[in-house]
Amino acid sequence: MNAAGAIFTLVAVLLQFVLPRRWAMVPLLLTFAWMTRGQVLELGSADFTVMRIVICAGFLRVLLRGERPAHGVNAVDGWLLVWAVWLLTVVPFHADGAFVFRVGLIGDYLGGYFLARIFLRSAHDVSFAFKVLCVCFVPVAISMVVEKLSGLNPFFALGGVHELAEIRNGKLRASGPYAHPILGGTVGAALMAMAMSLWREHRFSALLGLAAGATMVVASNSSGPILTGLFVVLGLLMWNFRHHMNALRWSVLAGVLALAAAMRDPVYFVIAKIDLAGGSTGWHRAQLIRSSIAHLDEWWITGTDRTRHWMSSGIMGNTQDADITNHYLQMGVWGGVPLMVIFCIALVMAFRMIGRTARQTMGSPSGHRPLCWFIGAALFGYVMSFLSISLFDQSNFAFMLLLAAASATQPDALRSASEVPLDENSPQPFVTPSFAHWAHG
Repeated sequence: MNAAGAIFTLVAVLLQFVLPRRWAMVPLLLTFAWMTRGQVLELGSADFTVMRIVICAGFLRVLLRGERPAHGVNAVDGWLLVWAVWLLTVVPFHADGAFVFRVGLIGDYLGGYFLARIFLRSAHDVSFAFKVLCVCFVPVAISMVVEKLSGLNPFFALGGVHELAEIRNGKLRASGPYAHPILGGTVGAALMAMAMSLWREHRFSALLGLAAGATMVVASNSSGPILTGLFVVLGLLMWNFRHHMNALRWSVLAGVLALAAAMRDPVYFVIAKIDLAGGSTGWHRAQLIRSSIAHLDEWWITGTDRTRHWMSSGIMGNTQDADITNHYLQMGVWGGVPLMVIFCIALVMAFRMIGRTARQTMGSPSGHRPLCWFIGAALFGYVMSFLSISLFDQSNFAFMLLLAAASATQPDALRSASEVPLDENSPQPFVTPSFAHWAHG
């Protein structure tokens, strides 16, 4: 960790302890936006990135103040905890070092999620966090423009990212503080949905966020972020058909089955046909799915440590792993089909909460989408993008933030926020429901 990273970390940790609850999200959001994974404090075999250090400081603050997630444990919370338990349960079936690696994963995923759950208690808190992101991503977007024009990444000084911008088919692809251009562009696409949710009440912040997010997508010069943005827009447009969502879902399923019947290759090879930015590797992503199915017996129960033989190409300098560009398959590699299923159930529970919240606003004009719908649209963008990307750096926090935001805007939270004013620093009642309660949403 260099001097800049150490100073930033020290300030972010101190702010975790002195800021009021709502503002305690700010150090976490700034770390997510500005710090690369190259800023690391090494303690034995464990690597503590700035994000992990700030998360640990956040939980120490929570313990000292007695803060808890608002409205108790919900379905998403429960299934994510099951996800963590299974991730650790299969450790004996993996190579040495798996335990430390998986504890780090749990810290990255669940640590950020539960801190956001604790700090975001209402729709107002969610909007505040989105406003902060719209502002703090402006310099990130500017840096990615500089990187695309000059070929040099300004965030290289922090480590963990390449100094020179990636080039594909003669075009520069900017990544900013993230480990890959696709990850940076996908964060930009999610930011656009967050910004659009602010349009009616915080127009200036929304404009900043839209400009920053769109710039990040364009600068990444990747098909994945463009498609993520298009899926986000599609999700927003579905508000106009919110009374017919069941019919739409069945229609999509029928369309996929019809496409499968008409295609020679498996239906997922549709991915291979998509190339919006030039030089797309869609075929690789489709072939990866086919190869994973062909080698299902190697990983379906507990995952695997070796995937290099799945594909004709791999990761440079790595003789064990293929490039797993699919987040669902990444879950399978880590913990087999059970981990994939648990992860998908958590997503389903999040969408159920969003749907329940949206039904309370069915009487709103079609142009007035509630905050929960924007969150759902952003999550829909991620759900679709997971077929072609795997989150392996701090960009996973954007996804976990959206899951936590879905919880903060659920009906119970909205009623509590409107009926009982929440004191900034007072702990909320914590009720632990039964397994059946949260398992069924």
